Amino acid sequence: MRMSVIGCGYLGAVHAAAMASIGHDVIGIDVDERKVAALNAGSAPFFEPQLTELLTEGRESGRLRFSDRMADAAGAQVHFLAVGTPQIPGGHAADLRYVDAAIDGLLPHLRPGDVIAGKSTVPVGTAARLATRVADSGATVVWNPEFLREGWAVHDTLTPDRLVVGAEPDAAGERGVAVLREVYAAAVEAGTPFLVTDLATAELVKGAANAFLATKISFINAMAEIAEASGADVALLADALGHDSRIGRRYLGAGIGFGGGCLPKDIRAFAARAEELGRGEAVGFLHEVDAINLRRRERAVQLVVDALGGLVFGRRIAVLGAAFKPFSDDIRDSPGLDVAVRLRGLGADVVVTDPAALDNAAAAHPQLGYARDRNDALREADAVVIVTEWDEYRRDLSPAHAGGLVRGRIIIDGRNCLDAAAWRAAGWQYHGMGRR
Repeated sequence: MRMSVIGCGYLGAVHAAAMASIGHDVIGIDVDERKVAALNAGSAPFFEPQLTELLTEGRESGRLRFSDRMADAAGAQVHFLAVGTPQIPGGHAADLRYVDAAIDGLLPHLRPGDVIAGKSTVPVGTAARLATRVADSGATVVWNPEFLREGWAVHDTLTPDRLVVGAEPDAAGERGVAVLREVYAAAVEAGTPFLVTDLATAELVKGAANAFLATKISFINAMAEIAEASGADVALLADALGHDSRIGRRYLGAGIGFGGGCLPKDIRAFAARAEELGRGEAVGFLHEVDAINLRRRERAVQLVVDALGGLVFGRRIAVLGAAFKPFSDDIRDSPGLDVAVRLRGLGADVVVTDPAALDNAAAAHPQLGYARDRNDALREADAVVIVTEWDEYRRDLSPAHAGGLVRGRIIIDGRNCLDAAAWRAAGWQYHGMGRR
């Protein structure tokens, strides 16, 4: 099938490469000429495992190419809409200017029977509005939300845990669903659930999923606050809760909270849309979810300050991690970088290291110190803060090795990813998040 992917950022580039890898003829469209050139050269503009290999394979097979001309999307049977939906400046609602611009550019090239499949995370009601805008062209709008995890995006695209397609209950909608079923034929044949809904439900699925995940993470971080006040251990508490099949252990990891380019802005936009619909009280709890999440960053800073006896100015602090999560170079709303910047604001000599995100971090926060080598960051540090649970920190860094490099054996485990007993036995002053 010939398809276009409009918008080749994180979501679009992965989707285009993955679709080409399963045999489709894909043209990716983006307004950024440098990004297009890099993608055509087989170079991913961001770090994502397996993506470079897929780009190279698609380019060599002739099934994948990228362009900055919307006219090159003409003739595709299905157009995937994968542009960004950031927060509006000064507010929490989603900014749909890129969605509307994509439709404006695509309209002259649409043919009767074409399918526009939305993948961008949008406020409920957007798909119906876009369907009205393209109605005269004879094209059909369906909504096919993405559920990608950064660091696992290629895997999640090729082997999704479910496929959701929202469509109008008419002949055009049925045709759109049939086209998407053909697009994902390999996954459907492998047993992936293929769920057909109305447009509004498909839009709500992504927002509701992110709201639930954020709530679960903030719930255990709220319990960490109680654990700290009562002398309990939130890690043991999470283990006990996780054995309840109704709850489960995943996403019950207390720490410095969630970040990234999706979860924080998506729950805020979700709440903002609920307000517009006159049902803001239904998701009023999301404001507290957001507040709990942000408080954990403050708590991590306070743990450092307390561990150093209140004397932070001029002290060397090694911050292990910059990306908001491992297997990514994404620093958008990174809790770890926020902690580093706050410590620098208190006068500390902060040195950040990260396996993938160092260049992005240095460009965004040049006031911080950086070290490409983990050992260089640790050398002569008065305290160490783990903020991203990369394997080379949580698994490969031994207390003895680190102890031979630092000046002060103080470690703040912002992700509760270390063996506290092992670090304490090696003479370290260990502080976790909500742990005794």
